[in-house]
Order: sequence, then C-alpha cells, then structure tokens
Amino acid sequence: MMSKIALDYIDNKSNELKDLAMDIWKNPEVAFKEVKACNWISEYLEKEGFNVEVGKFGVPTSIRATWGEGKPVIGLLGEYDALPGMSQKVSTVKESIKDGDPGHACQHNLLAVAHLGAAIALKKEMEEKNLKGTIVFYGCPGEETLTGKGFMARGGAFKDLDVAFAWHPGTSNIVLRGVMTASNSFKFHFKGITAHAGADPQNGRSALDAVELTNVGANYLREHVTDDVRIHYVITDGGQAPNIVPDKASVWYYVRALNRETVEDTYNRLIKVANGAAMMTETNVELEYLGGCYETLNNKVLGDLLLESMNEIPAQEWSKEDIDFAKILEENKTNKEGAFETGNTENVYLFSGKPIDGKSNSFNSTDVGDVQHIIPGTMFMTATSNIGAAGHSWHNTTCAATEIGFKGMLYAAKIMADSSLKIINDPSIVDKAKEEFEKSMSGKEYNCPITDDVIFPN
Repeated sequence: MMSKIALDYIDNKSNELKDLAMDIWKNPEVAFKEVKACNWISEYLEKEGFNVEVGKFGVPTSIRATWGEGKPVIGLLGEYDALPGMSQKVSTVKESIKDGDPGHACQHNLLAVAHLGAAIALKKEMEEKNLKGTIVFYGCPGEETLTGKGFMARGGAFKDLDVAFAWHPGTSNIVLRGVMTASNSFKFHFKGITAHAGADPQNGRSALDAVELTNVGANYLREHVTDDVRIHYVITDGGQAPNIVPDKASVWYYVRALNRETVEDTYNRLIKVANGAAMMTETNVELEYLGGCYETLNNKVLGDLLLESMNEIPAQEWSKEDIDFAKILEENKTNKEGAFETGNTENVYLFSGKPIDGKSNSFNSTDVGDVQHIIPGTMFMTATSNIGAAGHSWHNTTCAATEIGFKGMLYAAKIMADSSLKIINDPSIVDKAKEEFEKSMSGKEYNCPITDDVIFPN
C-alpha cells in the first residue's frame, strides 16, 4: 500500500487526535463563534510544521494552513461549529450537560480532527519520500448556517486548490454520489400600525396578518413547484399580546432544491407572495437575505478514488463495548433498516460490511457544494454513530465523545490521506477530475450566493 507511512502516523498520533476532538466536544461553540476550536486546531497544525493563517477571507475563525510546494494542490475541508441547544452527556439516555447549551450533534468535533489528521499524515509521507505537492487544510466555520464556506469564497478562498476532499460523520461507510440540496435563507419583516384590538381594530394594520398570509401563500405555492423543492419557515416575531394589533412581525424561511436555479426561482416567487400579503394588509415588508449555498457536485473520478481507498484500508473494528453501547441507543430508536442493507444480521447496532457506493440524492444541505462549484471535489461518510441515529440528534452528540466516534474519525483520516497520496503519485487523476468538472459545469460559473450586501453575522 502506497500510504503506509501516513497510515502509521495516524495510528501513532491517534491519542493526540482523540484528545483534540474531545477538547472541542467539551467546549462546543456555535457558528462563527468557534474561537477555542480555531485556536487549538491552528496551534496543532503549527506544531506539525504547517504555515497557518487565521481569520482570512473576512471570517475571523477561518483557517488556511499549508505545507509543501507545487502541484497538485489538495484541499481538506474541516468544520468545527456546534449546534445550539444540543447539549448531551456521554450517556445512553437523553441527558443534557446544561439545558439550552450547544452540543456536537453533527459531530463537527470529529470532522475537524479527521481532516487535520489526514493533513499531518499526508505531510509525513511526502516529507519522507520527498514528494512534491501542496496540502491545504481549510478550517471552515459556520457550516450549520450553510454560509461559512460562502463567506470564505466571497473573500477568495478555495480557488488555489486543484481538488478538495470533504468527510462528514455518519451512520455508514459511504461515498456520496448523489446531490445534496442548494438553499436560500431569508426573513420577511412586516411593519404595520398598532391599535387596540378590541376598541378600535379598524385603525390597526396587522403585521402578523401579513406574516400569516405569506405563509398561506407559501403553502399554496407548494402545489406549483417541482417535486424537489422544500419550503420551511418559523415565525420569529408575532406580536406581544392578543389585544394589541401587532405593528411588527417577522418570518424566517428556508428554500431548498436540487439545483441553485430552482432555489432562486422559488425564492423570487416567495418574494412576490410576501409583497402581495403586504398589499392585502396595507403593511410594508422588508426582505432580509441571509445567504445560501449551492447543491453538491460530487466528482466521480475523486469518488472512485475514495471508494478504492475505503476498500483497501481496514474499516472500524467494533468492540463488544461499542456494540453494547450502540445497542442501548438503538433500543431508544426503532429504525434499524440501514443495518440489514449491509447484509449483516448479527450486529444491527453499528454499521459493518463493505463500503457503500451511494447513489441517492439527499434533501440535506451543506456549503461544501459551494467549494465543489469552484473546483473538483467529493464527499464521503464513515460510521461514527449507532446505525439508527437521526441527524442532529442527541445520539450523535454522545457518540462523538466515544470510541465509536473516534474510530470512524481515524478511519476517515486514513481514507483521505491515502486518496490524496494516490493523486500525488499520479497527477493525471487531477486532469481527469478537472475534465469531468468542466463537463458538469457546462460553461456555468460559480456566482457566490453570499452577495456583497450580506452582512457577516456578529
């Protein structure tokens, strides 16, 4: 195997990598507030000999860490933000560390460290074999808002890469071939006239009525969009008391679809709906566009490379303790269908079996799609949770601080290091990936969905 030095280095560094993942897990920070995680990752990469820049591209907790010289330039896309309200102890029952606090229910503590582990292992083998090429670890904040990489791209990130690898924790070992949706996030803020709702309602102009009419219009719109469109919303401000006609009200929308053009079309139609609601209620509406992301564009050439490495490198070996822990989690989660798809009928609690070549589309979204519309990229998952764990669940938070999560993290680091070394030893893979990328783009250019008027969140 070409990457024995790299794989051994990950094994040698495994305790340090687990400790770093655990430190990030114990100190969960939400989008764009990842100060501790950013510092710890930067310090580790500096210690390993990388040239580290923090806060580039107009994003204070972003990282660009490089080592090497020349081509190919290989990118590794780390993330480290947590989810609000997902605090959870390492436990087989739902039990927060502190109610309302954030937690790593998307396991970005593992995600960050897997990419870091791949970077340092890749460097180790390249040094010892005097191989040419450049490694770039991109630390990407704010993925949970689906705008972090967009803000970075607006500032010029990712254009330096030839290819990029992205890994995400999951419930199976799978190369992602399908599409994850593009999205837009935006708010409608309505302003009306307050009045006493009982004594003189005729003098009021209800901003809440406008919000509700917008939502009714959105729900009727669902019948007249393509099947891949998803529209969801929450009312963020609906007034203070029933006997006061609300003069202010707001609603927050997400629109998703399997391509950027459909998202934009549906977004523009919803603006018309909101304008119509404002006319009907004699209120004013203000649009606050919060940004969006592209659909994923997974490169088949690079995906084939990942699948090859996944089949060559031994997968996670689950201990009895791992299986017993997952079994109790699964008893709180009845969905076990995925286990039987692997052909394994003995352990239905953790993924085992051959890696999956995944073809299905997904209605999740990720800002990795922005990077994949700038340069060729691909994405995969390894098992880091019990097989029935739902996305953004407390199961994920608890598994992210156990050997279940750590084993999937280290396996992912080895896969990325091995696949990257295959490219370094055969640069023609980059040419093939770029040829496929150009065909997939069909002459289109990436237009950053984080437009100049979108303000970076404070």
